[in-house]
Amino acid sequence: MKCAGISVLFFLLLNSITGYSVNLPEVLTNTIYTDQIKTVQMYREGMSLTNPVISLNSEEKFQFTFDDLSNELRNYYYTIYHCDRNWKLSRIPQEEYLSNFLDFPLTDYAYSQNTKIKYINYLLTLPNEDVSIMYSGNYALVIFDKDNPDEPLITWRFYVVEQRINIDARIKRATFEKDGIQSQEVDLKIYHDNFQVNNPMTDLKVVVTQNNRIDNLITNLSPNFTGEGVYEYDFNSQIYFPGDNEYRYFEFRGNNFPGEGVTDIGYYPPLYHVTLNPATPRILKDYTFVREINGLYRIEMYNSDYPETQADYMMVHFTLELDQVLSGGGVYVFGALSNWECNKLNEMHYDLDKKQYELTMLLKQGYYNYCYAWKDFGDNKIKIYSLEGSHYQTENDYYIYVYYGMRTDRYDRLIGYKKFNSMKDRSYSVHE
Repeated sequence: MKCAGISVLFFLLLNSITGYSVNLPEVLTNTIYTDQIKTVQMYREGMSLTNPVISLNSEEKFQFTFDDLSNELRNYYYTIYHCDRNWKLSRIPQEEYLSNFLDFPLTDYAYSQNTKIKYINYLLTLPNEDVSIMYSGNYALVIFDKDNPDEPLITWRFYVVEQRINIDARIKRATFEKDGIQSQEVDLKIYHDNFQVNNPMTDLKVVVTQNNRIDNLITNLSPNFTGEGVYEYDFNSQIYFPGDNEYRYFEFRGNNFPGEGVTDIGYYPPLYHVTLNPATPRILKDYTFVREINGLYRIEMYNSDYPETQADYMMVHFTLELDQVLSGGGVYVFGALSNWECNKLNEMHYDLDKKQYELTMLLKQGYYNYCYAWKDFGDNKIKIYSLEGSHYQTENDYYIYVYYGMRTDRYDRLIGYKKFNSMKDRSYSVHE
């Protein structure tokens, strides 16, 4: 997460109907601009572990939710923006996909119940009577306070796809491994029998992500083979990712006894504290399969039908044992619980006496995946394998997005999207 004080390149967007203005970055990302907001999630309605993607002209909907730990009811409003393939504003004016007004109040909220930390849970469903989705492509949801409309509180990405092409892919051990890092290679084919593409080199944009991380996504790919109705992307050394390792996990669905991955849980006024099992680096350890959810988390609570408002926030203590402090970078707790970022909020600090890295995070009850990551201050890259090891056998999800748009078009269409898995999709399927 990022705080509001972080300096970024801003430009002014004017809302011509309501008169509100919102200062937004040039490239819209999943960003939280205030520490009072926690547990931001967006997914397909009823499926909390899904990617925020729905099909155009379908009955599918998004659910967007977050908690405000100030526990004060505020005048929160939302708006959405259509974006191009690079997450900058597209040429389509908001008036074309928003009805009557350009921003709307958040009216679906509920107060927490019997929790040590009081909060208000907000819920938004899209599309709705105010927001209709008329175009495919990238979108950004923006939350702001009507009493301070200049600054966004949250910006969050979501996708709408019109499936005009078919995507097939296989995940295999990388043909060429660099620096001894065991990696996974993605080879893919795009079948466009019923969709004309004039110039695939310029009009198509293919994006490949591993577990939906954006810090290491691969893009700007051009096919290395074009046949009748098919484009092939098989480069041997271009579309590859470190296999990394299976994510660690823990759960604290209750407060009476430790859950999996937890050493101790206890109430130390004014909050509950959760101490995780001490960890050590896995860089020299053999691969072991672990069933997990690839870095995501679920909000859950024993004996509760409404964990959204009944789950409590607790202080979770992470420990990574190391004989000496590492130089040239930072050690972080990484995953969806850190918004897939490495910053001051999830950076670990070394205790010289205990010879270990430590971090405390305020998290809502549930089941969590995480890992320990190294951010190299030299190249500014996040490297899970530096602390967790890397194996070509690791189970990973890969998401492929295919955009289409010519330079004269007003917007980029998302004409294809598909999820693949490194264990299930080791060979091409039969195309029909």
